[in-house]
Amino acid sequence: MAIAVIAFIALRGGNPPKPVPTPTGASAAQIISQLTTIPASELDAVGGGTADKSKFAAITGRPALTESGKPEVLYLGAEYCPYCAAERWALIVALSRFGTLSGLDFMTSSSSDAFADTPTWTFRHATFAGSDIAFVGVEEADRAGNPLQQPTSAQAAIANQYGGGTIPFIDFGNRLYLNGANYFPQDLQGLSWQQIADALQQPTTSQAKEILGSANYLTAAICRAAGDGPAVCSDAVVKQLEAELPRS
Repeated sequence: MAIAVIAFIALRGGNPPKPVPTPTGASAAQIISQLTTIPASELDAVGGGTADKSKFAAITGRPALTESGKPEVLYLGAEYCPYCAAERWALIVALSRFGTLSGLDFMTSSSSDAFADTPTWTFRHATFAGSDIAFVGVEEADRAGNPLQQPTSAQAAIANQYGGGTIPFIDFGNRLYLNGANYFPQDLQGLSWQQIADALQQPTTSQAKEILGSANYLTAAICRAAGDGPAVCSDAVVKQLEAELPRS
């Protein structure tokens, strides 16, 4: 499968910031805890934030995408990709409303791409446990662009048909898909993971409006795939945002 990256280039002055040190030990655990336990009140305060809902589109004419009998959320990305770097933050927040993500690793995007060294995560070793949905994450290449995880022929076919090979690509049970990141990574550059996690505790920050706004739309898309059964789907803000997403 060919790997493509959205050609959004921002005009930026000066040299890109140097990557910040990767957290370890108790610090790492604290950041992951903050990211995966964002209060519903905080998410509701942000609503759609500044996320671009136009990146979502409906899927028609395909059977439901499932894994072990559950609606499947399929993510295709790569560790070098700065737009994947941005979207992972939001996807982690959204998935954490439906279950438990384990095996998250700290990562930065490529030093030679746009928005160099964006602090992020990788799903390379991640697993998800939830009663209502399944999650499959595929990181196609590492930070240096070397092949990493190979999508199946079925996964590649879906991504090529609807996303044209662009990453990040997220399929929500073959009901909706997200083609590309729905916010730009520039507000993450030069920050540490801790600074970003702290910014998400304040709904007025640009990072909260982008990441949590995106997470709320992702939550709404997952609810669509899950038939609105999970408890979080009854949240008034989630219901409002789901109504804004396209239907087949």
